[in-house]
Amino acid sequence: MSKGKFSDDFKRDAVAQITERGYPVKEVSDRLGVSQHSLYAWKRKFAKASNGEVEKDAEIRRLKKELARVSE
Repeated sequence: MSKGKFSDDFKRDAVAQITERGYPVKEVSDRLGVSQHSLYAWKRKFAKASNGEVEKDAEIRRLKKELARVSE
């Protein structure tokens, strides 16, 4: 398999099937025609990105609460 064959959106969706929907890695690997090794690598890569997004979402919620409190 050559590098760059799959788009980042495809990779994120494949990782989401494992992390969010709970499908086993082997099942996703077989269904999508991607090696399990690639799925684990994508999971490591995109898990770091999603952790940053979670932190940003938490900060946004905190700031909205603070704004609502100050506005009262």
